[in-house]
Amino acid sequence: MKTLIVHAHPERQSFCASMKRVAAETLRREGHEVVVSDLYAQQFNPVATAADFGSRARADYLVYAMEQRHASAAGTLAPDIAAELEKLQWADLLILNFPVFWTSVPAIMKGWIDRVLVSGLCYGGLRFYDRGGLKGKRAALSFTIGGQRHMFEPDGIHGPLETYLQPLERGTLAYVGMSVLPAFTAWHVPYVSDDERHATMDEYRDWLRQLPAATPKRFPSMDDFDRKLRPLRSAGAVEA
Repeated sequence: MKTLIVHAHPERQSFCASMKRVAAETLRREGHEVVVSDLYAQQFNPVATAADFGSRARADYLVYAMEQRHASAAGTLAPDIAAELEKLQWADLLILNFPVFWTSVPAIMKGWIDRVLVSGLCYGGLRFYDRGGLKGKRAALSFTIGGQRHMFEPDGIHGPLETYLQPLERGTLAYVGMSVLPAFTAWHVPYVSDDERHATMDEYRDWLRQLPAATPKRFPSMDDFDRKLRPLRSAGAVEA
């Protein structure tokens, strides 16, 4: 299995950065190929602008997705986008590794998503969910969070964690066609003991080893909708 780990944490000594290193080491020991994109170390530019395109379909007005399609077909995407896209196309599995910032990813990772998941290649028209451009690939989230597990139970103060993951798991990874595997959460990391951190890392290693056999989450199938994306039948399996 060929794995791309996209990592985003500003502190190289963080627990999240240790997770990145442990993921690469564990998967390689299991016989898998691993490539790591450390976005802060690379000083990856997260800002989507007209400078991302060496040629333009329309020079007078920027429609970013349209220009992605044009530049991807013409081979004129910015070099940093092209390099990340090449890694993504190579990979069978994508792991996004990050600390939760305001219920989402750090801005630098959001920029990676905006710039690298290019329209035309990764999605477009009716090419999404199980017809998406990245169909056949798998993806998973691994992240640290300051809150405790009970805070994110259905009756917890913040509500179920799954609602916070939907924009990434459903609206991004599943949308471009990837099969989304169950996520790994490192809970309350800044506030727990070293023993608890070691136990969390052991759990993380187990999660990594089980990834190849993990059952993907269920998201919409385009076969359950008509050309106007109205449901054909109630049997369409959609995860809440």
